[in-house]
Amino acid sequence: MKSHALVALALTVSFCAQDLQAQQVYSKGLAHTFSIVARDPATGEMGVAVQTHWFGVGTRVTWAEADVGAIATQSFTNPSFGPRGLALIKEGKNAEEVVKQLIDSDEGRDVRQLAVIDRQGRVAAWTGKKCIKDAGHLTGDNFSVQANLMLNDKVWPAMAEAFTTSTGHLAERLLAALQAGQDAGGDIRGKQSAALIVVKKESTGKVWQDRVFDLRVDDHENPIKELRRLVQVRKAYIHMNRGDTALEENDVDAALREYSTAHELYPENVEIRYWHAVSLANIGKLEDAKVIFREVFRADQNWRTLTRRLPASDLLTISEDDLQAVLSLE
Repeated sequence: MKSHALVALALTVSFCAQDLQAQQVYSKGLAHTFSIVARDPATGEMGVAVQTHWFGVGTRVTWAEADVGAIATQSFTNPSFGPRGLALIKEGKNAEEVVKQLIDSDEGRDVRQLAVIDRQGRVAAWTGKKCIKDAGHLTGDNFSVQANLMLNDKVWPAMAEAFTTSTGHLAERLLAALQAGQDAGGDIRGKQSAALIVVKKESTGKVWQDRVFDLRVDDHENPIKELRRLVQVRKAYIHMNRGDTALEENDVDAALREYSTAHELYPENVEIRYWHAVSLANIGKLEDAKVIFREVFRADQNWRTLTRRLPASDLLTISEDDLQAVLSLE
């Protein structure tokens, strides 16, 4: 009886250990999804984009760093693959070596999906044998597409085709791949969140400056559509920032071109128009500024109130008479 009790106790301990190990593997988070990692050989920019039927996918799946690489870690996600993978690339390992080392070290490898692209455009990917079907990946020149829990096995080939045949900025090509994946069937459960990161080729050492796009749609009925809108908004603000820089360098013509482009990209945004007017006033183009100020004030009187406050912060450097002329606009 005593020996039987010991055997039962040992079996109980063994089963508990197996249960704990399984919990550790599966508790890292779900991200059954489709994604792409890619590099633009013309600019050297790298990026990663994803969509899924799960909340806040951008917090776990997407990782990228300028002059290093981009990573997508999904299925039963191991988010440590992101920072660890980037660190391994910094140490000199290529994409294939990174994937091998991360997967070999992970007891949950059978339910993981991972894709890595490094600064030279080398790619590698892994799809565990227990990833929920349909699941698979496809690597090509400067990209890898991967998916799991899909409606069918056409999703990732459609993504690859869209990426390789599309043109434009890397962010737009990543969006084209996501849309193709959705159009081919997408996640069998539907859609909920999406994310996109694009980083510069060279690193400044300041992560916030190196990310050209860093966008997330955490919960939306059409996340790719919303992500596309946010890419357009971000492009508008990139041109606004370039306009500000041009003004600092006394290149007025370039500044005005950049501000005009920003407005064309995001015409419904009143604030872009407002700061355009402020910049025009500050460089002596008051009459041009007044035209825009009038439109902005008609949209919202709070902008008139803000204008009264700007001189105290040296953000509006016009004379008192000119300030009153602006404030009195109907």
